[in-house]
Amino acid sequence: MPELPEVETVRRGLEPAMTGARFVAVEARRPDLRFPFPVDFVKRLTGETILSMGRRAKYLLGDLSSGEVLVMHLGMTGRFLITAPDGHVDEPGEFANEVKEDARHDHVVFRLSNGFAITYNDVRRFGFMDLVPRAGLETSRHFKAMGIEPLGNELSGDAIERLFEGKAAPLKAALLDQGLIAGLGNIYVCEALNRAGLAPERAAGTLTGKQAARLATVIRDVLEEAVAAGGSTLKDYRHTDGSLGYFQHRFRVYDREGEPCTTPRCKGTIERLVQAGRSTYWCRSCQT
Repeated sequence: MPELPEVETVRRGLEPAMTGARFVAVEARRPDLRFPFPVDFVKRLTGETILSMGRRAKYLLGDLSSGEVLVMHLGMTGRFLITAPDGHVDEPGEFANEVKEDARHDHVVFRLSNGFAITYNDVRRFGFMDLVPRAGLETSRHFKAMGIEPLGNELSGDAIERLFEGKAAPLKAALLDQGLIAGLGNIYVCEALNRAGLAPERAAGTLTGKQAARLATVIRDVLEEAVAAGGSTLKDYRHTDGSLGYFQHRFRVYDREGEPCTTPRCKGTIERLVQAGRSTYWCRSCQT
């Protein structure tokens, strides 16, 4: 599933084409994705202007002139393709993986007043779209139980200490708890724990103030590096322009089982363990 850096990369790709544009026509080519489209979905969008494109955790948010917010989630395989007025879709760079184009899975098309067309393609249809009143966004079913933003000003060592206080749950599980910190996923939690020198199995409530501060810093660093690099090239994920991300080439631990640890002065080997059904990659020599 695309993680926060991938979703932020998509937001940045959509922003120039969508912000300030008006929905001239909306095509919903099926009645549902993961969930049914909201009532009068096409009618409520048509004619409205996108005031801004935002993100909350792994959700894309289109703030509309109607006072509603278009909430979009990519699910496992959802992606947006941007077609310019001249019909051109850029696919720059050398790709580590290729994803075959298949128009059968083009489920939603937004035709905009500036001539751009935004196509939502989703092979598995685990993504979804919703329309939520702006005034009730934070209390809506999507966000009411959601934790703090890891790229926002709320994330700090003090915040982590407060959120994890007294928790016996493994540190990795606590970081993946969306009710505590929203948007962190398996890949970047593994990377952050390695950089912070923290073992994924240790109790979350055992962090010292210094360790919590270090963890907050490396979480932000890892996410910002991933956003700058365009996310991670894993299976189906693509940018809005069709190109694939490159952050995977910087992974220190993720999917590197049996390889040498790259932490300076560490001579350990990357190991894999399973936590709550998910793979955790770490080095027991430098993560304690």
